[in-house]
Amino acid sequence: MMRHISRREMLRQAAIVAASGLMHDWTREAWSSVSGPNIHFPTTARERLAVSSWPFRGIIDAPGNAWARDRKLPGIDLKDFGTMVVREFGVHNIEPLDFHFRSTEPDYVRAVRESTDKAGARIINIAVDLRDSYYDPDADRRSKAVEASRRWVEIAASAGSPSVRLHIAGTKTAKPDIARAVESLKKVAEHAASMGVVANLENDDNTTEDPFFIVEVLNGVNSPYLHALPDFCNSMLTHDKEFNDRALKAMFSHAYNIAHVKDSEVGDKGKLFTVDVAGCFEIAKASGYRGYFSMEWEGAGEPYAGTRKLIDLSLKYLA
Repeated sequence: MMRHISRREMLRQAAIVAASGLMHDWTREAWSSVSGPNIHFPTTARERLAVSSWPFRGIIDAPGNAWARDRKLPGIDLKDFGTMVVREFGVHNIEPLDFHFRSTEPDYVRAVRESTDKAGARIINIAVDLRDSYYDPDADRRSKAVEASRRWVEIAASAGSPSVRLHIAGTKTAKPDIARAVESLKKVAEHAASMGVVANLENDDNTTEDPFFIVEVLNGVNSPYLHALPDFCNSMLTHDKEFNDRALKAMFSHAYNIAHVKDSEVGDKGKLFTVDVAGCFEIAKASGYRGYFSMEWEGAGEPYAGTRKLIDLSLKYLA
């Protein structure tokens, strides 16, 4: 699918789901401790893989996904995504997006968790997009960003996910500001720690989520519950391989439990950007990264074949 506006802009326009009033019915697992998270990562290659729901937005039925739903294709509810991933790919970890949840009511979130568990899968991260910016000069808008993040931390806990990926939204009134972002994300990290959920920041939007800006923010917050989520290809959309390699090294030095695998990405005007997948995995290995790799196919073609290709490449380079 060709994009005429940035993914983040589409997601902000589409994000109509709200998270409120969620009861804490989850169980704290071994990933949290007083000193920081302690996720027990699998060691075999296939068990370290996950599949993102983003490439399959064309088939997911949810109010917040209406803009991306392809009505020519049979649809599925997020409750059935884990079953599909296990059946089609032999992978038992999934990474849903926030707007792929049909509802954020407690009963629905529990139903997603229960159906995923029944399929023999588990949610290892929820990707969340925010309307308001952590660095907005307006304190009320910054507070809205913090509160929305806190709600999704709670939803992640209820869904059994050890982490969330939080989006650093932009604002028309200011350039990215480290100090304000640090102030906001310290509050988010404190709540994440109290819930035993890791919050991650991704090098996704190349303006608001520049990888080196993210690293400065992470250093400023300095919390074991706030980490980086390196994406193999996102930085290539506006930079070159040398920058992308430096970006991945910086991000993986702050990564903990989740990274996004891509071999390519279709940018504006249909231009295809590619990466050296073997080199990306080498950077991850050199950093000592032990977490999950989520397949987030965004290349040319259809998502099933693309996801299978990424899985095969990942198994090859993790062997």
